[in-house]
Amino acid sequence: MPFCASCGSQVDGKFCPKCGAAIVAGGAVPPPPGAGPYAAPVAAAPMADNVASTLCYVLGLITGIIFLVMEPYSKNRTVKFHAFQSIFLNVAVIAIEIVAGIVFRILLAIMGFFGLIAGLFFPLFGLGCLILWLFLLYSTYQGKTIVLPIIGPLAQKQAQS
Repeated sequence: MPFCASCGSQVDGKFCPKCGAAIVAGGAVPPPPGAGPYAAPVAAAPMADNVASTLCYVLGLITGIIFLVMEPYSKNRTVKFHAFQSIFLNVAVIAIEIVAGIVFRILLAIMGFFGLIAGLFFPLFGLGCLILWLFLLYSTYQGKTIVLPIIGPLAQKQAQS
């Protein structure tokens, strides 16, 4: 049975069913080295590293976990770093909001003045988180690696393993 000279797969006709190359009539062409019916396909990442890294930040915890599990990206250290940093950043933001909410409610019950401070803190904190998120999206898409304080080194350690 002839083999395709382009991709090495077996052919039963005038054209290769895998790559569409024309087959020379009259003789079998030996498969190229490393190709053949049992050759493993080369896995290529469907997205560039900067796009995959940017998508790690889009939905925070969700997309961070998805890119840690997806096969071609789970082995890429750059994508793993951004996935871990996204997860750690979102966990930190959630923890800060919970702790600040508890503290401000207790202080509001004790002294009414802290209700005004809480009324200023949460919108400013939310705006700061939005600006940081947009900055990370933009910088990562440009191919820059921004290592955030405290959680960035933790994400780097996790991405190395």
